[in-house]
Amino acid sequence: MNKRKLGNNLEVSALGLGCMGMTFAYGSPPDKQEMISLLRAAVDRGVTFFDTAEVYGPFTNEELLGEALGPVRDQVVIATKFGFRLDPTGAKSWSGVDSRPEHIKEVADASLKRLKTDHIDLLYQHRVDPNVPIEDVAGAVKDLIQEGKVKHFGLSEPGMQTLRRAHAVQTVSAVQNEYSLWTRTPEKEVIPKLEELGIGLVPYSPLGRGFLTGKIDETTMFESTDFRANLPRFTQEARKANQALVDLVKSIGDRKGASPAQVALAWILAQKPWIVPIPGTTKLHRLEENIGAAEIELTPEDLSEIEEASSRITVEGARYPENLERMTGI
Repeated sequence: MNKRKLGNNLEVSALGLGCMGMTFAYGSPPDKQEMISLLRAAVDRGVTFFDTAEVYGPFTNEELLGEALGPVRDQVVIATKFGFRLDPTGAKSWSGVDSRPEHIKEVADASLKRLKTDHIDLLYQHRVDPNVPIEDVAGAVKDLIQEGKVKHFGLSEPGMQTLRRAHAVQTVSAVQNEYSLWTRTPEKEVIPKLEELGIGLVPYSPLGRGFLTGKIDETTMFESTDFRANLPRFTQEARKANQALVDLVKSIGDRKGASPAQVALAWILAQKPWIVPIPGTTKLHRLEENIGAAEIELTPEDLSEIEEASSRITVEGARYPENLERMTGI
């Protein structure tokens, strides 16, 4: 697979792998050994960029990656995240944000143990903590970089003033934001600012949490443990209204011999050479389908057609409930 650069010198595969769903969030967790096999299959197929976080589980996702990727650690780039207050037993999920410098350093040490490694390639602040100056956060990560425990610093869903202030203390290599054909808000401020500062973009949910694959429609039923069941954009009414976007990528795909998912990912890859989406999956055939998107070339005419058609589609439903949306863009 082709490589791309995040920031000045963090080289990764053009498509990464979001690992959250392997232990967390999308219903009953799949079999651990199957996920270990899937992670190693991804490496065999050229994926070098893997995304996790301590909150996924909590803790179990990092442990999974540590076990699966330990034998090939020198071939991969692992990104993880800090920033939530967690029950140390892992019995509950997060109970608020916490980016105090001492907490960041404790989390980094714990993540290193779970990941079975001596360094974290990319360490993100998962959500901005309004109670801790971002300069203190960046300074704590800078200390970790100087100690050799962390290689690169990232932020997830920051406001642009926060990003600029952090970048002045410690170079930010990547910003992680939700970005896809049905979540295009980063185009207004985020992408221009990243281009100005020389920072990479890592889109999570580039397939709209599965919606843009065409495998979800208004009749789909979600398990109670699947957090999409609580997202405004996944109400039955919203899914029915948003089907027009799926129809769009399917029509382009039919013409190019590609799946809707491949078109949606190829569209993101075509936006900027420093954008690296991290679609998640728990199935080998979906992994291979997603990887195939890196070989799909959308012509200027294709991109214009997508732009024109999508501009006439109004996406229904907020991407998060209000309490979670308030945590972004700070």
